[in-house]
Amino acid sequence: MKRWKFRPEGSTWGDWGDDDQLGRLNLITPKKVLEGIAEVKEGLSFCLSLPLDLPGGNVLNPRRLPPVLSPTGDENGWRFNFLTNTINPLFMDVASDDRVILTLQYSTQWDTLAHVGGMFDADGDGVPEPLYYNGFKAGSDVVGPQPDAGRDGCGHMSYAHKLGVENMAAKAIQGRAVLVDLEKHYGRDHKYVNYDDFARVLEADKVVVEPGDMLLLYTGFTDEIVTMDKKVDPARAHAMCCVLDGRDKRLLQWITDSQISALIADNYGVEAVPAKPGPENAEHPSLPIHNHCLFKLGLNLGEIWWLKDLALWLRDRKRSRFLLTAPPLRLPGAVGSPATPVATV
Repeated sequence: MKRWKFRPEGSTWGDWGDDDQLGRLNLITPKKVLEGIAEVKEGLSFCLSLPLDLPGGNVLNPRRLPPVLSPTGDENGWRFNFLTNTINPLFMDVASDDRVILTLQYSTQWDTLAHVGGMFDADGDGVPEPLYYNGFKAGSDVVGPQPDAGRDGCGHMSYAHKLGVENMAAKAIQGRAVLVDLEKHYGRDHKYVNYDDFARVLEADKVVVEPGDMLLLYTGFTDEIVTMDKKVDPARAHAMCCVLDGRDKRLLQWITDSQISALIADNYGVEAVPAKPGPENAEHPSLPIHNHCLFKLGLNLGEIWWLKDLALWLRDRKRSRFLLTAPPLRLPGAVGSPATPVATV
């Protein structure tokens, strides 16, 4: 049964079927993969992930904490530098085994389509309800904390039955990507990049973005984070480098018309967090690009990627395109995921 009668204006709901959970990743076709492979000229690869214990602390988001590594163990002891001859004197092994408590969107990450939704009257009864991309419902398709789940990490406190990160992982995200070098043109002062600013860079660097391409934005944000050495300066972190101006309707329309398959940046939220103030006395999303991309278009966002090495290499050679391989963890039900993306040039 169809979940909705009406879809948000300008959305892609239903374009790839009523049950679609991939959104614009559908635009990464075998042809786009081949186009990405065709960009490999040197056979060089770049890691696009920060170490997952960066940025350090919880300044960027107080709810997101650094990973905690610990060894596994049992009644025989911790399994770290464990001498197996304590189990059997004939064994001659030394073994280490560990586990991690990991905030999935702490460092280099993907946002899934279950990460941000919106209030919308999809059934036409006059009452907006909390929904996600393609009309999947909060509370049933994306289940929140249960009263008896507790807060000790045990049990299913929350679960994305639909739109979880496992869909992205199974897609095996790989294809042609294009990098836009905002840092080269605007430096590292805090700047809201509107459509005119963005178009100016595309023209100056002769960057061509085609349907199905993944788009990456280099701002220098993670460069600055690395220099802070896990002691993030709150004042600086929220007031440095370029961010997209999500209140610029022309920029939102360009994102729609471009038919990019993913939107990725090296900064905290792709757009400004918090965004510019919205219209007074009118309902509006607090994060307009998240709303426009994740909720309406089914367009995944990547955040806090490490782009410096790749960006400077491309800048020196006046290139912008490359092969990007960037699957997330195949973790059923998760609404975000770390990634270790690889660019090949």
